[in-house]
Amino acid sequence: MTQQVPQVPSTEPELAGVRNFRDVGGLPTTDGRRVRYGRLFRSGHLAHATDEDAAFLGGLGLHTIFDFRNAADHRLDGLDVDLPGVRNVNIPLSDPADGAEFWRMVRDGDIEQLRSILADGKGVARMTASYKSIIRDRTAEHSRVLHALAEDSVPALMHCAAGKDRAGLSIAVSLLAVGVEREAIETDYLKSNDPHRRYKVRRTDTSATGMSPEVMELLSPLFDARAEYLAQAFSTIEETWGSTDRYLAEGLKLTPEILERLRGRLLDEA
Repeated sequence: MTQQVPQVPSTEPELAGVRNFRDVGGLPTTDGRRVRYGRLFRSGHLAHATDEDAAFLGGLGLHTIFDFRNAADHRLDGLDVDLPGVRNVNIPLSDPADGAEFWRMVRDGDIEQLRSILADGKGVARMTASYKSIIRDRTAEHSRVLHALAEDSVPALMHCAAGKDRAGLSIAVSLLAVGVEREAIETDYLKSNDPHRRYKVRRTDTSATGMSPEVMELLSPLFDARAEYLAQAFSTIEETWGSTDRYLAEGLKLTPEILERLRGRLLDEA
């Protein structure tokens, strides 16, 4: 497939059926380079993409879409729309059974049930534990993604359901691997809080009671992108492997040659 890859910032659309879409091009590396525009994109799921959304996405020259959702996500939202000529790779970063009862209560529970699972810092604790687990336990999946990017899979789009947590960490790991500054990674991560990007809270009870300010406050740790979550991921790298370099080499099995090839795929010319 012939790919026309833009070398300048792409105009960021507000897609009608796809949340949280953006190009991560332009982010600076520690050695003075920048991520190339039109190489790496992120978003929420593509299951509800309109025909116009699909036309826009189809015009990006994508080689691969990485879908980090699990089977439960697919049942809830549906499979991605088909983009002709684009490879779709499903690499679940969470178990369908993990927290099934928890998420049912988030959707269906009354205020007392929500307080029981989310109040007094329990919502934040759940999110930080999830971020730490994905970094520590999903090295094979992240290794597969980065090896694919280094080989032939760019331009690529990474997404999960909201494009915030599983996709957010996969983007963060990819950016770490090519030497993007951590502050820049955090800045991009926090863009998921922008009002037009946020994943819509799903509640069975959509009344004033079911969506009350207290309910929304209890749910906010689950639907926010918070700097402390990403910091926990970075801390887990340091605590588990001692350094980013060891994480990349030992955790993700990235050789110097693979890393150099990855940087060549994703970064502007030195």
